[in-house]
Amino acid sequence: MKETIQIHADGLKKIRDINERFVSYNIEMTEVTGGTFWRAYTPEQIAGTKEFPPVKDFTELAELMQVYPPIDLYEEKIRRFAKALGKVYIRVSGSWATDTYYDFDGHTNGVAPQGYKSVLTKEQWNGVLDFIKAVDAKLLVSVSNCAGDHADGKPWTPEQAKILFDYSKEYGVPISAAEFMNEPNVLPMSPPAEGYGGAEFGRDQDTFFRFIRENYPEVLLVGPCACADSFDGGEQAMMKTLQSIPTEELLSYCKEDADVFSYHCYAGISERGASLGGHWNAEDALSERYLKVASDAAENYARIRDKYYPGVPMWVTESADAGLGGNTWGSTYMDVIRYADELGRFAAITDGIIFHNTLASSDYGLLEHATHSPRPIYWLIYLWNQLVGTEVYDSGEKVREGAHVYVHSRKDGEPGYTYVIINNSKTDVTTAELPADGELYLLDAQKLRSQELRVNGEVLKPIEGGNLPAISPRLASKGTIEIPPASVAFLIV
Repeated sequence: MKETIQIHADGLKKIRDINERFVSYNIEMTEVTGGTFWRAYTPEQIAGTKEFPPVKDFTELAELMQVYPPIDLYEEKIRRFAKALGKVYIRVSGSWATDTYYDFDGHTNGVAPQGYKSVLTKEQWNGVLDFIKAVDAKLLVSVSNCAGDHADGKPWTPEQAKILFDYSKEYGVPISAAEFMNEPNVLPMSPPAEGYGGAEFGRDQDTFFRFIRENYPEVLLVGPCACADSFDGGEQAMMKTLQSIPTEELLSYCKEDADVFSYHCYAGISERGASLGGHWNAEDALSERYLKVASDAAENYARIRDKYYPGVPMWVTESADAGLGGNTWGSTYMDVIRYADELGRFAAITDGIIFHNTLASSDYGLLEHATHSPRPIYWLIYLWNQLVGTEVYDSGEKVREGAHVYVHSRKDGEPGYTYVIINNSKTDVTTAELPADGELYLLDAQKLRSQELRVNGEVLKPIEGGNLPAISPRLASKGTIEIPPASVAFLIV
């Protein structure tokens, strides 16, 4: 069904202000230390011409991994592209951070002590801190909570965390925010001690929060880093086979309040684990049901936030198209539709920050792992941070197929609005009625699974020397303009 939307140049109702670092990202701890991460898809699987054989159960997940060397965060190219994204938070965490030992004096010779799986060296952490400084970011971390932190089954203690926080502060790049551990809901998969569950997590997170408040009061406490909750029994229920602990149960054991409520939002599980439940097929990737997953999660986690930590900001500390490294189309233009819509929906529901997972690893990375070349979703975030301001307005339009409309202030501070218009219809044009001339940045691609993104018909790619190209709008004249099927429009009025 063809849709028509009305554009306004003034008079819209303001909803809220959002964080200036609204669109941020993760660097996985395994990227920093080197180690296993999700095996890349083949070109044929990305193109959709060859199926990916899913695993039968979790015992086979190791077969889907490969070993990667540590990322070079001093590389000029990756720093240039990261800095171009503007003000962000960078989260160094992930499941691998839960088992990482901090060896800043070299006494382990790179061999992980008993109970840990990897070692973070001083040189590797210097690379992170120098990167944070170079791109003008703020740093969010989570700390280890594994068997090595629970000798003889004893409660967690802060000795390891103290090394990380003290060194970072002394280096001149203090940690700005901290989660206790990554995804405590799935503790039954790999408990740090026998019988470790929600009660033990609550006890240990309380210890961590008190330790931080007493020693580093400037650090924001973020939690519980939730995942795997099921809402209304829909397909957005991730990894249904997990023996996960509901977030509300986890929080019922926590006495210390967080400064920020955090959760993870993946639209489902990738082809790598499709047989485990919660996977969406590519033909559904522009559907209303699929795109609604993010707002369902935000609304339900906001309800939990309001019950346990009322009034605090809400951060999505991991977000991507699919858990287990992303779908075969995660590195293509197809995922631009989903992420643009998630950003719009989240800002309309609550304030906070969304951390895309990841900067440069696996198929959901903003940059391709080997070459660090920008993927389509990188260009979306680059344009968002160039054009979209922090004031959020009610568009007056009901979200419907072909017309997902979100309105913010202009990033340049001029009067008027930046409209983000998503036409998720695969067949029908959407018409926008303009009260005055505007500027249009129309994002599309030759095909949905393209690994190139176009703006106003021109493919975006770095220019000679690796610099970012100048991106110019085209005139959107007063009257009507057409938003083609499967496209995203930034319209400045």
